[in-house]
Amino acid sequence: MSGDRILASYVIETPLDPAAVAEVMAGEQSSGTFTRVAGETDDLRARARATVTSVQMLDEVDAPSLPNAWLERRRQPGPWRRARIDIAFPPANIGANLPTLASTVAGNLYDLGEVTGLRLETLHVPASYRERFDFPRVGIAGTRRATGVPQGALVGTIIKPNVGLTAPQIAELVAQLCAAGVDFIKDDEVCADPEHAPLAQRVPAVMRVVREHAERTGKKVMVAFNITDETDAMRRHADLVEREGGTCVMASLNACGYSAIQSLRRHTPLALHGHRNGFGALSRHPLLGIGYQAYQTLWRLAGVDHMHVHGLQGKFSQADEEVISGARDSYTPLAERLKQDDVVMPAFSSGQWAGTVPATWAAIGRDDLLFMAGGGILAHPDGPAAGVTSIRQAWQAVRAGEDLADYARQAPELARALAFFGSK
Repeated sequence: MSGDRILASYVIETPLDPAAVAEVMAGEQSSGTFTRVAGETDDLRARARATVTSVQMLDEVDAPSLPNAWLERRRQPGPWRRARIDIAFPPANIGANLPTLASTVAGNLYDLGEVTGLRLETLHVPASYRERFDFPRVGIAGTRRATGVPQGALVGTIIKPNVGLTAPQIAELVAQLCAAGVDFIKDDEVCADPEHAPLAQRVPAVMRVVREHAERTGKKVMVAFNITDETDAMRRHADLVEREGGTCVMASLNACGYSAIQSLRRHTPLALHGHRNGFGALSRHPLLGIGYQAYQTLWRLAGVDHMHVHGLQGKFSQADEEVISGARDSYTPLAERLKQDDVVMPAFSSGQWAGTVPATWAAIGRDDLLFMAGGGILAHPDGPAAGVTSIRQAWQAVRAGEDLADYARQAPELARALAFFGSK
């Protein structure tokens, strides 16, 4: 029965019987409510009710993780039991409707009175259901073609300062970065359409220098313009980028929402760079929110081409294990036996520099990725070109199985990076 159903796995905390709570979860998010009603016939339940497929006990704690007025009114004592709950949902309840899918597997469940903690960990869809949604239009292979990088990590950077530069100033910086040898440049997530550098000015100014660089060198750098906005405006912004010869747009996924990203995907052939800013609010508590596997599944159903996973040994709170699993999720098709390519390119960022390359290579074992360094390139003591070179040298070293310090003896840019950033 579960082979053609949507499978969601949760971790819950409750002072009640976890098996009984699992049945409440399945009923609330499908055909039922807190009590059976007249219209909920056996036939309807057989067709439309979600099914609990597994209840696995984990541990017990002496205090609840989250407050719960419903349980407090009942003076419900502990202990608070934690369990992993697997539920299978009928796709017919949802249809090819991404907002409703999210509302079903990650909606009112968080407010249930029976739980003092609930987190959606994983989400798996059958191939027949996955094929009803958008696939990446560009993905890994298309990003490599667009940037002219058939193999090796794509070295990228982020426009810094984050905000405040005018359109001509940003274009001048992009020209420097193109000359430095980057493959990929992205806007910061907080710079979309500011008054001092509106997209209507910034896109033509930036693409002019990108085209000039391509004419001189044959290398066309991919620029991810942040077009985060309301839906119609994002379509217009994407059209402008396409007219100017651009190859990529970026959107803040959580701020825009599923419907807007789907509409943008269906409107533009450009690579869609999915920025996950705000994900920490959904994920940092171990008994609340959503795990990255389930999160990226929903956004990949919207058709994004790149997904941020943060970076190893970076400046953010995520453990390296989460970054590694996120990258592996990016390389994993959402369902088996698919007719189309269904992988996305993971974007590593946050505190990355040449010195974090060995950990990335050791953990991932492949270089189909965007390796983005802001300060790691722009703050290199010998300039951005040396910063880019130091990162490429680090990738050459790890692919050859050499220690960075040993390799740096013949690579001065890497040596300078190790001495400068390694001391911070």
